[in-house]
Amino acid sequence: MATSIKDLAPQIIWKNFYLLTQVPRPSGHLQKIQQFLLDWAKEHGIEAFKDGAENIVMRKPATPGMEGHKTAVLQAHMDMVPQKTDESTHNFETDPIETYIDGDWVKAKGTTLGSDDGMGVAAIMAVMESKDLQHGPLEALITADEESTMYGVNHLAADTLKGDVLLNIDNETMGEFVIGSAGGVNISATMQYKEVIPEEGDIAVKVMLKGLRGGHSGLEINEGRANANKLMARFVRQAIADDEARLCSWNGGNMRNAIPRTATVVLSIPKENLEDLKDLAQYCEQTFQNEFRGVEEGISLTVEATEMPAGQVPLEIQDNLVDAIMACHDGVLRNIPSIPAVVETSSNLGIINIGAGEASILILARSSSETMMEYIQEMQECCFSMAGMKVEYGGQYGAWQPNFDSPIVATMVKVYKDIFNEDARVEVCHAGLECSIIGGVYPKMDLVSFGPTLRSPHTPDERCNIPSVAKFWEFLKALLKAI
Repeated sequence: MATSIKDLAPQIIWKNFYLLTQVPRPSGHLQKIQQFLLDWAKEHGIEAFKDGAENIVMRKPATPGMEGHKTAVLQAHMDMVPQKTDESTHNFETDPIETYIDGDWVKAKGTTLGSDDGMGVAAIMAVMESKDLQHGPLEALITADEESTMYGVNHLAADTLKGDVLLNIDNETMGEFVIGSAGGVNISATMQYKEVIPEEGDIAVKVMLKGLRGGHSGLEINEGRANANKLMARFVRQAIADDEARLCSWNGGNMRNAIPRTATVVLSIPKENLEDLKDLAQYCEQTFQNEFRGVEEGISLTVEATEMPAGQVPLEIQDNLVDAIMACHDGVLRNIPSIPAVVETSSNLGIINIGAGEASILILARSSSETMMEYIQEMQECCFSMAGMKVEYGGQYGAWQPNFDSPIVATMVKVYKDIFNEDARVEVCHAGLECSIIGGVYPKMDLVSFGPTLRSPHTPDERCNIPSVAKFWEFLKALLKAI
């Protein structure tokens, strides 16, 4: 039995995934992984370069006799979501990911695993270095900052790729072929304010909400998981009303596409109200546990003394901010009317940072409907504009509209049936995939997304199913031959 992931089968994928775990690659910090991929390609005699959009592109000629086949583009993203447990001291910019094997799953010790989308990158590396595959001309597109801004595909040039078919290896269920996905937009609300001095005689407390599961704001937004920012807003608003609390700072969440697992606020209160505030925290903790029983099992809300900050949010701004956070829509807005099992429109109140005279809130809204996307943007803009905040949009990408007559999907369905004697599922999903943007740059390209089975991406519970990787590799080899 393998004790290290680099010894798992198929070794050609797992050894490369192990190498990726040793290179820090959180979104926004990709220099190390870019250089690693270029050095790796040079070592293996593979044509590779970094394009003007910070993507890594590789090319491999066809197997002799298959030069006339369509050119397939293998595509994945190089960055990973940096999430860790409260106890972890991991530094995503410097430390390797520590992995371990747990039955049929590969997991990480206290952090995200990075199989989203390290598995896609490892599969590309395996195809590029393999000497015994049969395939037509191949290209690889390993994109930058998919998890934060989709920078790589948003700046992809129209002459970078020559391929006819795009195989996006960023889906997370083996045997599922995705042909459509939601669009998305970052909604940011910001304001500046002049801090005021806390009342003389008041004390400061740090309130910490933790123990939540978090999750992928596209794949798991419909599971009823708690959002730490939304729960904290309920506590803070009540503390202001009952205990004369004043807001000094608020820090909740760290990625727009991850459901926030933790939130911390610093409040000032009159000393005589401390016990009542602690009672309120206990009451809220119990209430939240009851409300989310069966979904969240570890919700914790604690109060501890802390040093009094030099300043706090002015009263009228504080009340408007907290009211806006309370009113902000979070979660599923509605499902697709014609496909009721699939989420159409949602928003994730991903990041809140308030303190030192600045307030910033970042929401990721998703929708597969253009008009509903406009609606949810306007809804959130109205909410935060009433609080006096400046609302801006960024990182927008359109929905990937499904092509039910896709030739590559028809080929994949047949190959899957021939190999495994079972039917694959053709799906649309609510998660954002780069295919929508790539299809805009290359409108004649036939696109599909697939991959091995991952669970709980964007959380420290992220895990990759070992048997599914072997099945995926067998399928990918046959598919490349059939294209």
